[in-house]
Amino acid sequence: MAPQQQRRKSTAPDWQAIASSEEFKKLMARKKRFLVIATIFFIVYYFSLPIAAGYFQDILNVKVMGSVNLAYLFALSQFFMAWILAIIYVRHANKTDQIIEEIKKKY
Repeated sequence: MAPQQQRRKSTAPDWQAIASSEEFKKLMARKKRFLVIATIFFIVYYFSLPIAAGYFQDILNVKVMGSVNLAYLFALSQFFMAWILAIIYVRHANKTDQIIEEIKKKY
């Protein structure tokens, strides 16, 4: 048989075996759970300001310092919450990447 016709052994991981492994399924379930919880939390937190502005104006109009009221503070807190969620996501993604590398090495 000519060298060109010989099949070369692939050094790529066996993606089918990895995808059907119990470890990978657990990892994907963990990732999905995290993403669903984080998304629901962010959506509830984000939309609570317009809802509160519509129904709880008296509470949001309470002056905290000078002309700054609770509505301004809550709106500002949404910026911080977005950064906090981004940091938490990056940490989770880094852990997920490490587990993926371990799974790839195993297979």
